[in-house]
Amino acid sequence: MERAFERQATVRPSDAARQAAMRAATEAFEQENANVHQGSSIGSRLRERGNQLLIALKRRPFMDFAHPKLTHLLAGGASLAVLAVAVVSIDHIRPGIVSTPVETKLGQATPADEKDVIAALPDSAPVARLEEEVPKTKEAGKQQPGIPPVSKRENRAQFSFSPQTTGGVVANEATSGLRSRDDTVVRQYRDQGRDKFSDITSNPLKVVAKDPVSTFSIDVDTASYAFVRNALNNGVLPQKDAVRVEEMINYFDYGYQAPENRNQPFRANVSVMPTPWNTNTKLLRIGIKGFELPKTEAPKANLVFLIDTSGSMNAPDKLPLLRNSFKLLLSSLKPDDTVSIVTYAGSAGTVLEPTRVADRNKILSALERLNAGGSTAGAEGIRQAYQLAERQIDNAGVNRVILATDGDFNVGISDTGELKSFIERKRASGVTLSVLGFGRGNYNDELMQALAQNGNGNAAYIDTLSEARKVLVEEAGSTLFTIAKDVKLQLEFNPATVSEYRLIGYETRLLNREDFNNDKVDAGDIGAGHTVTALYEITPVGANGRLVDDLRYQSEPAKPATGSAEEYAFIKIRYKLPDSDTSTLITAPVTRVSEAASVAKASRDDRFAASVAAFGQVLSGGRYTGSFSYDDVVSLAQSTKGEDRFGYRAEFINLVRLAKSAAALEPGEQ
Repeated sequence: MERAFERQATVRPSDAARQAAMRAATEAFEQENANVHQGSSIGSRLRERGNQLLIALKRRPFMDFAHPKLTHLLAGGASLAVLAVAVVSIDHIRPGIVSTPVETKLGQATPADEKDVIAALPDSAPVARLEEEVPKTKEAGKQQPGIPPVSKRENRAQFSFSPQTTGGVVANEATSGLRSRDDTVVRQYRDQGRDKFSDITSNPLKVVAKDPVSTFSIDVDTASYAFVRNALNNGVLPQKDAVRVEEMINYFDYGYQAPENRNQPFRANVSVMPTPWNTNTKLLRIGIKGFELPKTEAPKANLVFLIDTSGSMNAPDKLPLLRNSFKLLLSSLKPDDTVSIVTYAGSAGTVLEPTRVADRNKILSALERLNAGGSTAGAEGIRQAYQLAERQIDNAGVNRVILATDGDFNVGISDTGELKSFIERKRASGVTLSVLGFGRGNYNDELMQALAQNGNGNAAYIDTLSEARKVLVEEAGSTLFTIAKDVKLQLEFNPATVSEYRLIGYETRLLNREDFNNDKVDAGDIGAGHTVTALYEITPVGANGRLVDDLRYQSEPAKPATGSAEEYAFIKIRYKLPDSDTSTLITAPVTRVSEAASVAKASRDDRFAASVAAFGQVLSGGRYTGSFSYDDVVSLAQSTKGEDRFGYRAEFINLVRLAKSAAALEPGEQ
C-alpha cells in the first residue's frame, strides 16, 4: 500500500477545504457557546475543545476518508480551525478585564499585575477545590454586610471578579457584561474546624438541699469573645467548645464602683433580676471592679516578647498583625521599661537583648526583621524567654513573658501537661506569662489557655489591629499590672429562698469546696481596673418550672437560721496582695434589697450582661435558654448600649445578627 500511495500524485492543500473546515469550526463554536458567558470556560481547555471539533468534522458528509491524502489535508485544516477557535475565544474577551495571566499550574496563574486578578469556579468543580488551591487570608472570606451568602450550586454556575490575591494564585474567569449582586460574591473562606479547644460541658443544675456551696476561680481572659467574633465575621458559627460564656461577658466593661485605694484592690457588688429567658428563675450577678492604677504609679515593666516565627505564622492575620500589635504596646510603656525579643522556629534565639523603651527605633527595627519559616520549637523558646526575664528581673516591678503564637508547637515539649508543669514551676520565680493568640485554621486554644492559667497571666485573641489596641493600649494596665492574685469566689445558697442554681460559664475554673481556704491552691489574678462578672441562674423556693423533683424518701432538711429569709446567698471572696502569700477574706450577703422587680427595671449593665450570657448559651446549644432566640438577644441588648464610647456594645448587637444567618460547620468538618 505504501508503494501505491507513493505512486499517486501529490494532492496540494485546497482552499475550499480549508474554508469549509473554518466555517464548520466557527459554526460549532457559536452553537456551543450561544448561551454562556463569553470567554474560555475553566472546565474545558482549548486542546480538549479542539478534539471535540475534530470529531464533529469527521462526522460531516463531505468528509470522504476513502481518499488517504484528503484525510491528511483535512486534519491539517482542523488544526487551523483549532487556532481559529483560540483567536475567536480570545478576541471575545472584553479588553481591560483580563491582565494576561500566564498559566503555570492547574488552577494557578501568574498575572501581569497582582492587583488585577480574575477568579472563577469551574462548572464541574466543587467549591472546596478552589478553596484548597487558593490560600486564605483574613479578608478573603469575610461576608460583606447586607450581602447574602452564595450557595455551592450558585458558586458553580457564576463567575465574578475577585479583588483578593495571595501570592499570585488565581484562576481564569469569564466575566459577563451584566452582573447581579449575587454574581459578585465568591465565598472563599470556609472553616475547616482544625482549631483545637478543650471540651466544655455546661455546668449542671445543682439542688441547694444537696449541694449548697459553689466555688470557682475568677477569669479575666477575653480570648473566646474575639475568636467568636472572628468566626461570625467570616460567615460561620464557631465551634461550640470555642464559646466560653464567662469570657464573652468579661470582654465588656461595666460601671461597677471601684475601690478608693490599692490596699483594698477591688470592690464587689451584687444584684438580682428576673431571668430574661426563663420567667421562673432569677439571675444573681456578682461584679468585681479592680483598683484603677494611675499611670504615674505603674511599676517598672520587664517584658520579654516571645514570638512564634514558624512557618504556620506565615499569614496576614498572624505575623504581620503580630508585629503591628507589639508596636502598639510600645506606645503604652514608659521610657525606662525594658523589652527583649525571643523568637522560635526550628530553634529558639534572642533577636533583641533587653532594651529600654526609650530606644524605640532599635526595638522597631528588630520587629521588622521578623520573618516566618520552619517548624515550631515553642518549648525551647519558652525556656529561653524565662531565662532572659529572670536575668533582668525587677523584684519591685512587673516581670512578664508575653507569648504571641497560633499555638502550633511541634518541636520539643508539645504535651500540654509537660508545658503546664514547666510554667507552674517557673511562676514561683516571679515571672508571669500572658498569651496572645493569632490566626485561624490551626489555632491551639487549649494549649494557650493552659499556659496562661498556669503562668498567672491572661489570654487574649488578636484578630484585628483594633483588638490589639483594646488589649495592649486601652487595657494595658489590667493586662500588665496585677493588683490581686489567687482570687477565689464561694457562694453558699440559702435553702429557705433558693431551691436550685447553676453557674453560667467558668467550666474550666471550678474549684473544690476545700480549695477556697487553701492558700496553696492557685487561682486567677486581677489586673488594675479589671472588671469581672459572674452570673448564677437561681430558682426561688416555690417557683414553677423546677427541673429536679423532690426525693420520695428524703428526710426533712434542716430548718434555716432565723432571719435568713431575706437572703438568697452569702458570698465569700479570697485574694492575696501581689507581694503576699496569705489571703484576705471579704464577705457579703445577697439580699432582696438588691433585687429588681422586672427586667426593664434592672440596671443597664445587668441587662447587657444578661444579653451576652444568653447569646453565649444559645451559641453553645441553648440547653437552658428554652426558646430564647437571637432576635430576643438583640431586643434585650438594644436598650443597653449607653455611652458605648468605643462601640463595643453596638458591635455585639451586629454579631448577634450575623449569628442568626451564619451557616454552621458541616458535620464532616467539625
